[in-house]
Amino acid sequence: MAAMIGSGQTIKTGLQPTLSHQRGHCRFYQTPISTLTTENWRRRRSITVASCSLHHNSENSLKSHCEKLVHEFDPEVPIEKALTPPSSWYTDASFYDFELDRVFYRGWQAVGYTEQIKEPRDFFTGRLGTVEFVVCRDEKGKVQAFHNVCRHHASILASGSGQKTCFVCPYHGWTYGLDGALRKATRITGIQNFNVNEFGLIAIDVAVWGPFVLLNLERKMSPDYDVGDNDLVENEWLGSTSELLKCGGVDTSLSYLFRREYTIDCNWKVFCDNYLDGGYHVPYAHKGLASGLELDSYSTTTYEKVSIQSCAGGSTERVGSKALYAFIYPNFMINRYGPWMDTNLVVPLGPRKCQVIFDYFIEPHLKVTKGSFHMEDIILCDGVQRGLESPAYCSGRYAPTVENAMYHFHQLLHSNLCM
Repeated sequence: MAAMIGSGQTIKTGLQPTLSHQRGHCRFYQTPISTLTTENWRRRRSITVASCSLHHNSENSLKSHCEKLVHEFDPEVPIEKALTPPSSWYTDASFYDFELDRVFYRGWQAVGYTEQIKEPRDFFTGRLGTVEFVVCRDEKGKVQAFHNVCRHHASILASGSGQKTCFVCPYHGWTYGLDGALRKATRITGIQNFNVNEFGLIAIDVAVWGPFVLLNLERKMSPDYDVGDNDLVENEWLGSTSELLKCGGVDTSLSYLFRREYTIDCNWKVFCDNYLDGGYHVPYAHKGLASGLELDSYSTTTYEKVSIQSCAGGSTERVGSKALYAFIYPNFMINRYGPWMDTNLVVPLGPRKCQVIFDYFIEPHLKVTKGSFHMEDIILCDGVQRGLESPAYCSGRYAPTVENAMYHFHQLLHSNLCM
């Protein structure tokens, strides 16, 4: 680029790679080769500066707005005196974006299970907020995870799940190995300042704990990190509860059965709140389940980022002698009862919409092809969201003897949102 600009002079701008880091994202920008007149260059620069200034002011305004909403909830008062978070936490569009950044783009997030990548070349895809990802097991058996975006013109590379020997962009045919390296870039004769080693897929940290696959969009570990290093994940994801869960039958010995997915017209936290009410709603909404549980024995214990609810079972074969319900912050639930285990992953889709993914497992000596799930919860959550939209509601109260796991969840949220 010319060092001095004179009147009417033309400016040749070359490729200028720059790297912009955003939480949960790693975006590469390049200034395209173009020829500009001095007047146009100055006009574009003026417009760009003004646009950046407006964007910066808008971002600050939204951040201030969201921080104000965060502080409308007080996590320090005893549960007996506490109010639940305001309805704006469940309805405000800017607050939803704020949560994605502060909650979901930080720490370990459950995204799938090891059965999906059991063999070399297996893969599955997903989305969390604005992050499209692909998880695979490469030819050497190593679990890999990447942003599922072609480095050429941002096309999504893969969809669904299955087996692939490589990822081929459906747009222009750029091809990537299962290790993320760019193997083929079509029709780039004449391109300048292009280093093939710098245009591989952007990696995401991935780990495995038990039968679950986890991603961390925030941190960057050594390339030599072993994804099976349970100590790291246990400490950061589960804290002191890992042994409790193992003893409770949450392990890799279970056989995977099937998946069910539902899109619900409610904020993701509504589903979590429903799960964390300490069995409060069970005798009213799940009469069939209630008949197989000794609800008087229901207990809840909270840990660092996990809460565990447990209840003695009745005489039904489905529930067995004891049911364990573990909530792993921020959005993952493990239910272990009788020979069954099912998991609920709540994926936020917007301020008023989420997807709940149910995966079912069973002890290997049993042959079962059908499981059970509760449509009642979906109906309840839809009704709660509609109530949260009403001008008649702002905040509610906690039932102190049963809803301490819910309060714990809201306290963890508040802590993340204040960071």
